[in-house]
Amino acid sequence: MANVTFLTFNPFQENTYIVYDETGEGVIFDPGCSNEQEKNELLHTLDKLKIKPVRLINTHCHIDHILGNKFVADLFNLPLEIHKGELGMLEKGAIVAARYGIPYTEPSPVASTFLEEGDEIIFGNSVLKTILTPGHSPASLSFYCEKDHFLIAGDVLFRESIGRTDLPGCDHKLLMESIREKLFRLPENTVVWPGHGEFTTIGYEKKHNPFVGSN
Repeated sequence: MANVTFLTFNPFQENTYIVYDETGEGVIFDPGCSNEQEKNELLHTLDKLKIKPVRLINTHCHIDHILGNKFVADLFNLPLEIHKGELGMLEKGAIVAARYGIPYTEPSPVASTFLEEGDEIIFGNSVLKTILTPGHSPASLSFYCEKDHFLIAGDVLFRESIGRTDLPGCDHKLLMESIREKLFRLPENTVVWPGHGEFTTIGYEKKHNPFVGSN
């Protein structure tokens, strides 16, 4: 069975996810750890749960989701995996960090593995399906575990909210299509783990999300 735990890091209160199963293998999504205390918190959690990270993945490459990429990649000797459409965002990390006044002393490594819609993320005995969900960013990815009924959603869908579309590379129409045509077609009991804030479910958002409405 795949399990999900998360830690909230950096000034943007970004959720860094660790998905793991009974084998001890795990995937780190969007490491946002921005200082030594947050790095130590991540390591303590991995050690406590006896997790061996075997993959490093960004749902998308906004600055708050990539601050810990180098730390995780170097420590566990992992290649960074993203959608190729996020390369531009990744490359602008230093510029964006400076704009927000956020230290970016450890720039993310260049991605060496590119994910596409439909790719299977395999670790231990578990499988996540890759879903392309652009709109908040040019090529954001979400990751669905059909067996255990959850979704790592990045900044696409939040509890009673949606991802911002007033940033460079955003597209409101695309975001709505991603939510309505892809996420809202998942089973209603699917637990949604978002990039910020508390978890929700597909069924709850279909009924209560004021930005999307029922489909």
